[in-house]
Amino acid sequence: MEDQKNILNSGSLTTLQPGQTLLVGARKVAGDKIQLELAEIIPTRATNPLAAFNESDDRFTKPGARRAWITAEPKDASAKLGIDLTDNNPAWAVNDMGQEVLSLMILKPVAKIGESTHELKVQINETVTPTEYQAQNVSTAAKRRGADGEYILHKGMYIFANTTVVFDKANHVFLEPDAPATNLAGGIKAESVSSAPFGELGS
Repeated sequence: MEDQKNILNSGSLTTLQPGQTLLVGARKVAGDKIQLELAEIIPTRATNPLAAFNESDDRFTKPGARRAWITAEPKDASAKLGIDLTDNNPAWAVNDMGQEVLSLMILKPVAKIGESTHELKVQINETVTPTEYQAQNVSTAAKRRGADGEYILHKGMYIFANTTVVFDKANHVFLEPDAPATNLAGGIKAESVSSAPFGELGS
């Protein structure tokens, strides 16, 4: 990895594959700092027969990219990444939200730390202890089965997924989800079967 360098516009969110990381861009934030945005598709094992028998079809098995952000000094980040992230770069632009942003789209980004080169990765840490923001926005912050699906719980508690940027290898923490609630619609209560005389069920 020593010879690996960051190449602008070498990737995109639409072509990103599981296990790959993309340095999406930078945004200016308070304190004369910038915030770098990374995206990575975290590989997951197929958990049902439908996904397993369609693993080559992205519609069944390819999850969306997870995001992580890291705040940095423009000068320091420029030195570590080998890219000009300071105001001297004329590529900075203002987006529709009025934010100053810089598009990077670097596939498999690396940082030079001393004499070593390290790949940037997204790490997921699931927890049942929310941040102040997550506690106030449970409906959007807690883990669900799909965008508008049922909440996924761990021992009856909401799960919150936090992401960070790490070097080389991510050590993810995934909590074991509770079994989904059984669909009882249209069922027959056990007491109704045991108390009914033989031959009268369904009459």
